[in-house]
Amino acid sequence: MSDITAVIAQPTAGNAAQASPARAPLSRLWMQLSSDRLGFSHVVFAAVMGALGILALLPAWMDIHHIAAKDEEESHVFLVPLVALWLVWVRRTRLRHCKPSFRLIGPLIVAAGWIISMVGFYYGIQSFWHGGAVIVMIGCVLSVLGKNVLIRFFPAIAVLVFLVPVPARVRLGLSLPLQSWTAQITQKGLDAMGLDAEVTNNALRINGQPVNVAEACNGLRMVFSLILVSYAFGFTMPLKNFVRFLILLASPLVAIFCNVIRLLPTVWLYGYHRWLFDGFHEYSGWAMLPLAFLMLYGIIATLRWAMIPVTQYTLASQG
Repeated sequence: MSDITAVIAQPTAGNAAQASPARAPLSRLWMQLSSDRLGFSHVVFAAVMGALGILALLPAWMDIHHIAAKDEEESHVFLVPLVALWLVWVRRTRLRHCKPSFRLIGPLIVAAGWIISMVGFYYGIQSFWHGGAVIVMIGCVLSVLGKNVLIRFFPAIAVLVFLVPVPARVRLGLSLPLQSWTAQITQKGLDAMGLDAEVTNNALRINGQPVNVAEACNGLRMVFSLILVSYAFGFTMPLKNFVRFLILLASPLVAIFCNVIRLLPTVWLYGYHRWLFDGFHEYSGWAMLPLAFLMLYGIIATLRWAMIPVTQYTLASQG
């Protein structure tokens, strides 16, 4: 009787051994996802959920891409994912201290984003339609990672608001005073360079050529890009909150200054070497981003020179 039992038990054990390798990867994945500490599997699954959130409202995301690709004043949208990923990367060690708790916050955010997006779609409010799509994507990610990631990685999440294209009325309200200020400052700069230039409203005249500031270099095209650079700069370094606020407050002034620096040679080329104007105008804006970074670092260096504590803790380089 014992021999028969042993014979029957052998194939059963063999079948279990064959089934175990098939179940092992899924078991390990489930154990990792259900653990009390975030790991690589959580990040991968969160990325998949985020992609599904984008797919759920794909028309809104396609419209965001279309606007950013077509309108130069919205081109800063392409910088937002890079800034967000960078802010996540510099905070990556915080993941080990995050527990995937209260994941219900994700579905709640998804529901809120879906309602906002549908209201925007049916009532023709573009910023609601786009903003709701962004919120849905964030909610899908937090459905896996939980509320602790929302708290510890809030700067990387908050920057995603710049994915929403700026409404036309807001852009118009900002661009008109920026153009006026830029035209007047540029005219003074050209006079200092010995170039005779006249300004009327937002138009400059140099060498008999009228140059509309909106056509040559709209200041608003750089403002949001430089605000993103300032945001990334402020939340990459371990700065005190008042210093971060100072940097964000100074970013529009930095944008105007960089825009004037760009506009001086642009207007000169438009008046004297028109054939070089288009190429310089197209690529010179990106060259202003490193200049803005150096100016922001100059603000930090000035505060340190004035013996004002700017960091939350002493850096090794300062010891």
